[in-house]
Amino acid sequence: MREPQSLRAQLLSRLTLPLLIVVILDASVSYFVALHYADQAYDSWLLDSAKSLTQEVKAHKDKVTFELPPIAVEVFRWDAMDKTFFKVESEAAGFIAGDKGLPSPVLATMASDEPFFSDGEILGQKVRIVSVLTAPTTDDSDDVLISVAETLNKRRGMMNEILLAVVLPQLLLVLITGFHIWTGINRGLSPLNDLAKLIAQRSARDLNPISDAGVPLEVRSLTHTINALLDRLGANLKTQQRFIENAAHQLRTPLAGLKVQAERALMADNLESMRPALAHIKNSADRVAHLSTQLLVLARSESVSQTAHELKSLDLITLSRACCMDWVPKALERNIELGLDAPTTPVGIAGDETLLRELLSNLLDNAIAYGNPDGHISVQIEPGLEPRLIVEDDGSGIQANEADRIFERFYRIPGSRGEGCGLGLAIVKEIADLHSARIEVGSGPRGRGTRIEISFGVG
Repeated sequence: MREPQSLRAQLLSRLTLPLLIVVILDASVSYFVALHYADQAYDSWLLDSAKSLTQEVKAHKDKVTFELPPIAVEVFRWDAMDKTFFKVESEAAGFIAGDKGLPSPVLATMASDEPFFSDGEILGQKVRIVSVLTAPTTDDSDDVLISVAETLNKRRGMMNEILLAVVLPQLLLVLITGFHIWTGINRGLSPLNDLAKLIAQRSARDLNPISDAGVPLEVRSLTHTINALLDRLGANLKTQQRFIENAAHQLRTPLAGLKVQAERALMADNLESMRPALAHIKNSADRVAHLSTQLLVLARSESVSQTAHELKSLDLITLSRACCMDWVPKALERNIELGLDAPTTPVGIAGDETLLRELLSNLLDNAIAYGNPDGHISVQIEPGLEPRLIVEDDGSGIQANEADRIFERFYRIPGSRGEGCGLGLAIVKEIADLHSARIEVGSGPRGRGTRIEISFGVG
């Protein structure tokens, strides 16, 4: 896993590195341009020196001569920085005068009216050479090649001066620009640092929105996202607090009954007088166990909805048949007929099998608890693009003004019979939302009872 990189370091590298590359390229181009013009200037001087020597080449009685007094040679060679060399030769006479070790070009490659410039080496020193051909005055004499060379000290000195003159100001420019880039990045990142300090100083219970006053537009998307998260956290905390308060209230009632009936049983003298108290204790224990089970199912559905949970393909008919078989004994206790109406071919949906069994179990529990004794409960499965699970009973039904509230946690319709805790339909709604299913509440057959229809997507 790569370590996180500093935003400041990334900005500095992306801004200063191109600047340095541009400076280096500019210095290189300036150096070679200056070298070109320096070579032109010094090459011109070399050519003038070579042409001055051509004037000393004479032809006398079909013989080429070169006469230059020693003092003139000394003056010709004198240079404060470089050493100057020359060489006079012809094809017929061979070496005539000057420095014999000076390299000569191939005569066949030269034009008689054009100077030839080349680089060479003499006495271990690199030199720049210019060679020219000159013809003596006699018609039958051969061409004379005159070469003049000098070392490269002046040229190198000029290049160093040019390089320093170009690079030093640019380096200074880079330093000044880098300083402004550094200060600019620090100023640009200061709102982020201030925002981080503000968030770090906040209390864990402070879920108020973060102020975006003075925050740059590019950072406001971050503050808006954080504020949206804080809003969701605040809503979840309020929901959890309300849930805990309601759960504590619901648990308090059966636990208080358990305590009272236990004290009553302790005061009894014989088993017969203890039986009513023991029956109440069992009833209270059943209520606590049922409530605990409902709370655990609700907590599990919430944890699943908050994580990336993978829903699996399953057969709604197989699941419903197994669940209905589990609730047949409970229905028979109240002499209620429990029927399943489903097609013969499988109906596939995407879901969590355990949670869907809890969903149908809560619907059947409600239908048995609030349906009429000697009545009928129908579980229907309808295939299609959106498979539907329908549970109908012939009980007292649900008023239209209560249809939106029955899915609230711990809410029970006033005056309803039974000892429910008001979590059954809340669990149904939670599981349905997890499966992106739609719930519709209506009347049962012939306008009596309750009909709850849940529409799923295709698995």
